[in-house]
Amino acid sequence: MTMIELQNISKWYGKFQVLKNCSTQIAKGEVVVVCGPSGSGKSTLIKCVNGLEPIQKGTLIVNGQSVSDPQTSLPQLRAKIGMVFQNFELFPHMSVTTNLNLAQIYVLGRSQDEATEKSRSLLQRVGMIDHAEKFPGQLSGGQQQRVAIARGLAMDPIAMLFDEPTSALDPEMINEVLDVMVELAQEGMTMMCVTHEMEFARKVAHRVIFMDQGEIVEDATKDDFFGTPRSERAQHFLSKILHH
Repeated sequence: MTMIELQNISKWYGKFQVLKNCSTQIAKGEVVVVCGPSGSGKSTLIKCVNGLEPIQKGTLIVNGQSVSDPQTSLPQLRAKIGMVFQNFELFPHMSVTTNLNLAQIYVLGRSQDEATEKSRSLLQRVGMIDHAEKFPGQLSGGQQQRVAIARGLAMDPIAMLFDEPTSALDPEMINEVLDVMVELAQEGMTMMCVTHEMEFARKVAHRVIFMDQGEIVEDATKDDFFGTPRSERAQHFLSKILHH
């Protein structure tokens, strides 16, 4: 079953074309890593999937719904698609538990008790239950990102989007976030991850999409991509990013 389908997606900022005819499909339970140099359109592409960035051309279908159809409720769609950003996006004036409860109560209509129970089970799962009543400012970057992942999962999403979830972290915190993502992938969560963490891609990705200058240059299985990428641009990118 196809969960996310992009057909000839194009997008402009003014006269600058940031996405050029991007097409791909992501099946239910598939983990796809999107990589490429800075400014290649990766983050824009992933933000189009849940309507955070509107598209000007093409068709984007998520779980059978067209994202750009005026009839589609974007808040409802976003409730089903968890999104984890580079810089956590937690509310600083709320405790960790309240951060997780908020959308469950206001979007899903759960009671305070139901939401708290769900939040606590997810904080346990990402190793953050001991910090449930702390505020984001009292946590390390890696801890905040694990809370952000738990917040996404609290909505019982059908898919999770990750936009460079480790790029703002100190090196020693990266693995604690990647470990949670690896576990999610192994449990069968549909995931689309913009990341430079190639070891993560090697470990759990089914496919790797390589972007450059707004285009999808390669869309290959993990083994093909790390074996012999077809394009020179991808080979050059990998030679710079892989540690031999």
